Amino acid sequence: MEYESESGATADTTPHPPPPLETLSFHGDEEIMEVVELDPGLLDPGHLAQEMEDVDFEEEEEEEEGNEEGWVLEPQEGVVSSMEGPDDSEVTFALHSASVFCVSLDPKTNTLAVTGGEDDKAFVWRLSDGELLFECAGHKDSVTCAGFSHDSTLVATGDMSGLLKVWQVDTKEEVWSFEAGDLEWMEWHPRAPVLLAGTADGNTWMWKVPNGDCKTFQGPNCPATCGRVLPDGKRAVVGYEDGTIRIWDLKQGNPIHVLKGTEGHQGPLTCVAANQDGSLILTGSVDCQAKLVSATTGKVVGVFRPETVASQPNLGEGEESESNSVESLGFCSAMPLAAVAYLDGTLAIYDLSTQTLRQQGQHQSSIMQLLWEAGLAVVYTCSLDGVVYLWDAWTGRLLTDYQEITKQKYFVSRDLTINGCGLWLGVWC
Repeated sequence: MEYESESGATADTTPHPPPPLETLSFHGDEEIMEVVELDPGLLDPGHLAQEMEDVDFEEEEEEEEGNEEGWVLEPQEGVVSSMEGPDDSEVTFALHSASVFCVSLDPKTNTLAVTGGEDDKAFVWRLSDGELLFECAGHKDSVTCAGFSHDSTLVATGDMSGLLKVWQVDTKEEVWSFEAGDLEWMEWHPRAPVLLAGTADGNTWMWKVPNGDCKTFQGPNCPATCGRVLPDGKRAVVGYEDGTIRIWDLKQGNPIHVLKGTEGHQGPLTCVAANQDGSLILTGSVDCQAKLVSATTGKVVGVFRPETVASQPNLGEGEESESNSVESLGFCSAMPLAAVAYLDGTLAIYDLSTQTLRQQGQHQSSIMQLLWEAGLAVVYTCSLDGVVYLWDAWTGRLLTDYQEITKQKYFVSRDLTINGCGLWLGVWC
């Protein structure tokens, strides 16, 4: 099969990928025919390096000190231009004084970032040079959620106590705020100035911004731990601490489908994702399972679990692994593949058409987040060792890694966003 990259180049990904997903049926007990182990070493990127024309996957030759290619930023407040140790970043924003919990790029121009952290602060800053545009002031607890509206005119921040605030980006003025219950997640609607959030009391809130018109979707009497607005903008999927999954009609305010008991999960949900057309939903839980759900019928059409489980993930001091939970997951937009990341450091790539495990690799540390590159079968992972890895999901090869400024014990990637071929991530400091 040939697929086209953003640069217009095509590549033959022999063996040919399976036929389109919509023409195939799913079977819960498919037998895994072959598992290809990911090579932990840094390998030749091969054909995919040519497709991402703006990225050089080859290891750069060591250069003489002070003779680096490209532009060099002048040191300024909040920007680290050079430090000891490996550093593959172009700009480092350093105004946060504690762990950074969230990061997001503006979707319209891809020139601005918003970050929030344990220091009870959130900042909007410029990607090109790290210049601070304004602080999203007023939070009194750790800022765990932050993001721009679909048209990049508004930016929202939310802290653990449930205080949500929205600013007008061009005027840098606060235009709306609301105090909900303890915040679990927050997301903008993909087509309108509408903000959704899930709280510890089980409610999912939806507001029009800035007029504040509000609608609530009442779940079970337990936290709404994760949620996602589906691409059509008419439905949202929400996961709960008791293992149930609800698909909500946002206009009518009622659940279209409810999955619980054996259909749901046997532990709290940790993450949800939807494919491009919103026909499939992927859910992850602390029960070590990822479930593939039809958004149309509300039926589970596949269950994924890693082949092997590492005996002891490399967690931070004082942390224990009681279960190998699913930490992150997502759909590939170029092929019928899905990636699932586990607390024990396992990265699993599943073939959706046959529901078999295609690739599986082991990180040295727990994986905290993964993200697919749009239009390509390559996936980024970030883990507790402070490194972001880029994998060819079709062949299982490691293309490259991105080093932090320094690898300290608690220097860990928590969230990441892709801007074209640029990678931006939030880290613990």
